[in-house]
Amino acid sequence: MKLGDSMRRRRKGSGRSRAARSSGPAGPEAPSGGDAASTGADAGAGAPRGAESAGDSGGGGRFARMLPLAALLVFGGGGIGYLFATTVLFPAADAPTDLAGVPDLSGLTLGAAPARLQGSGLALAEVDSVHHPTVAAGSILGQSPLPGQLAIPGDSVSVMVSRGPQERPVPDVMRIRADRALGVLEASGFQVDIDTVDAMTPRGSVVAVIPEAGELAPVPSEVQLVISRGPPMVLVPLLVGRTEMEARVALDSAGLVPGTVLERFRFGLDDGTVIQQEPAAGAELEQGGSVDLVVGRSRGRESDDGTARTPGPSRF
Repeated sequence: MKLGDSMRRRRKGSGRSRAARSSGPAGPEAPSGGDAASTGADAGAGAPRGAESAGDSGGGGRFARMLPLAALLVFGGGGIGYLFATTVLFPAADAPTDLAGVPDLSGLTLGAAPARLQGSGLALAEVDSVHHPTVAAGSILGQSPLPGQLAIPGDSVSVMVSRGPQERPVPDVMRIRADRALGVLEASGFQVDIDTVDAMTPRGSVVAVIPEAGELAPVPSEVQLVISRGPPMVLVPLLVGRTEMEARVALDSAGLVPGTVLERFRFGLDDGTVIQQEPAAGAELEQGGSVDLVVGRSRGRESDDGTARTPGPSRF
C-alpha cells in the first residue's frame, strides 16, 4: 500500500465521522474512541475532587476528637502547677496553736477592763469616748476585736467609753407665749411634757418650767411646761336683798370683788340694801372678776347728782 492512499482513507473516515456527528445520531451509538477518551478524562478529573472532600471530612473529625484531650492537658497542667506552687514553692504558714478568745468588756468600767484582758494575755490599747443618753459615764460601750474573736497573746484591744448624757441649761421661756416656748425647748433637744392649770395669769401664758430656767439637764430629757388655763370660773352669788356689807362678804367668799356701786332712792326699803346686780346671780365669771351693785338709799341720803361711786378697799 502506498503512503498516499493510506492518508486519503484516513481523511475520508474523518469526514464521515464529522458528518455523523453533525447530523445527530439516530439512536444510541457507542462513543467513538476520541469521545470515550474525553469521557474517561473527565471522570478522572472528577475523581480527585471527591477524594479531596472525603479527606477534608476525615481531618475535621480528628480535630474534634482531639479537643477534649487538649483541654484535659491544659487544665490538668494548670491544676498541677497550682498545687506545686502552693505546696512546694509557697507553702501556707502553720496555724498558731496559742490563740485566745477575746473577752467581752461591755458594761465594765475602764478601770476593770485591763484585769479582764490580762487573763487572756491581751492588753488595753486605744480608748475613745462619746456621749450616750442612757449609759453612765466611764462604762465601756464597745470594743475591737469583738467578743469571741481569736487573737494572739500580746495583741491589744481598743474600747469605746461612755461620757454619759450631754447636759444643757434649760432655756428661759417664762416671758413668751406657750407655743413659742414649746418650740424653743424642743429645738434645744428636750422632750416637753405639757400641763395646764388654773391661774390668775392670762390663758396660754407660761406659769412654770420644771427644771427651772438655767438649770443643767441631760439631753434628751423631759422638761415640764406648765401653761395657764386662765383664772377659774366661779358662779356669781345672789346679792339682791342683802345689805351692802353682806354682798361684799359673799363676793369675797366666791373670789369676786365689788365693781361699780350706784346709790338710788327707794321708798320703804332699808337703807343700804342691794336692789340690783350685774352680772345676775348664777352667771359664770373668772375668779377675780367684779360685780356691779345698785344699793338703795333713803331720801335724806340720796346722792345729789345720782352718779355712781367706785368704792375703795372694803370696809368690812
